[in-house]
Amino acid sequence: MKSNLPDMFPGFDSVNVETASVRLFCRVGGSGPPLLLLHGYPQSHVIWHKIAPRLAERFTLVLPDLPGYGSSSVPPLSDDHAAYSKRAMAEAVTEMMQALGHSRFLLAGHDRGGRVAYRLALDRPEAVERLAVLDILPTSDYWDRMDRQFGLKIYHWMFLAQPAPFPEKLIAASPIRFLEHTLASWTGDKTLSGFSEEALAHNRDWFCQPDRVSATCEDYRAGATVDYQHDRADQEAGNRIHMPLLALWGEKGIANSVEDPLAIWRTWCPEAEGAALPCGHFLPEEAPDRTCQALLDFFTTRS
Repeated sequence: MKSNLPDMFPGFDSVNVETASVRLFCRVGGSGPPLLLLHGYPQSHVIWHKIAPRLAERFTLVLPDLPGYGSSSVPPLSDDHAAYSKRAMAEAVTEMMQALGHSRFLLAGHDRGGRVAYRLALDRPEAVERLAVLDILPTSDYWDRMDRQFGLKIYHWMFLAQPAPFPEKLIAASPIRFLEHTLASWTGDKTLSGFSEEALAHNRDWFCQPDRVSATCEDYRAGATVDYQHDRADQEAGNRIHMPLLALWGEKGIANSVEDPLAIWRTWCPEAEGAALPCGHFLPEEAPDRTCQALLDFFTTRS
């Protein structure tokens, strides 16, 4: 990435952590119990910049770029997409947290990061104290509900999951236009007004790199194959999320495409709580105060 990009997290350390499968770049700052925040598509850890200062007053924040995104390394593509499965990503961020001295932590994820987060909670429940997911439903629920209306709203799930290099070649024709259209189309007001120019500069920088665009497509190819299989296996086995779970979604977001997002989450975690916020898909940037307060209330509650 460019060295002259604005620092979105003054006072935070920049750390590179080598795991068994990938090098993860992260920003670390604050004090208190560890809180891992995972971003989604098509963004990086920068999505948390509006709420990080306030959260850092209560928690030690760890803000990584997911594999292939931002400044983390790019795992190779494969026919089975295994390196980009949410199980593999969850294992990598768990290794990262252990390397940073945190064997158990609080966890929140937005979009693709939310999928890594709930997979981590299912696979490594001993590591997660509390879990928050932002504007998602579980992957298998999205695919099982895919119809005309839903398919139009999340067309990118099918487009990005096409075999390489078809989607990445099309995106490469105009990556910034694709990026900005995608960001704007998922907001409540269908504009870029909720994103700071500094955050957009970070996004534009890494999204112009062909290997990273390909990595993000591989993320979705994993979602359509191995991630779906992992979810269905858990459902069929009766596996559930047992730690406290908070689901937040935007009133004009993607998860609100179904009638009752919380009811779906309660099939995975019977005691889940949740609420809609007045925004689109990007809660930490469109509704930072409400999102931050909801996370503070949830993560400062002790079971």
